[in-house]
Amino acid sequence: MAVTPQDLVLEAKAQIKEVGTAEAQVLLGQRVIIDVREPDEYAVSHLPGAINIPRGVLEFKIGMVPQCADKNGAFLVYCRTSGRAALSAVQLQKIGYSNIISMAGGFEVWSNENRPTEKPQPINFG
Repeated sequence: MAVTPQDLVLEAKAQIKEVGTAEAQVLLGQRVIIDVREPDEYAVSHLPGAINIPRGVLEFKIGMVPQCADKNGAFLVYCRTSGRAALSAVQLQKIGYSNIISMAGGFEVWSNENRPTEKPQPINFG
């Protein structure tokens, strides 16, 4: 029988540490925040201080980001609903990152709870 994406996410969540949005908010400023959504999703709005490294290129690009150089550093990963974040956390652990937390519920829950967000500033040409 074929495995579904939901099966993969459930398997991933069993292998990682996950926190709710309230605890994640407390961790702002204490951890490097990685948004693994696509750039267009990130551009609409994101957690304060979040770095966008899309899930599809995470393993290849994370080492190029100065804030992510220390594999023993503290990281919080999130996406829209928490599936991509859970899969990302597993992969990051496999490549040697030892202190990864995934945010349960993702940006969807975060923003529904009216927690703080940042939006890129529009360029003023005028």
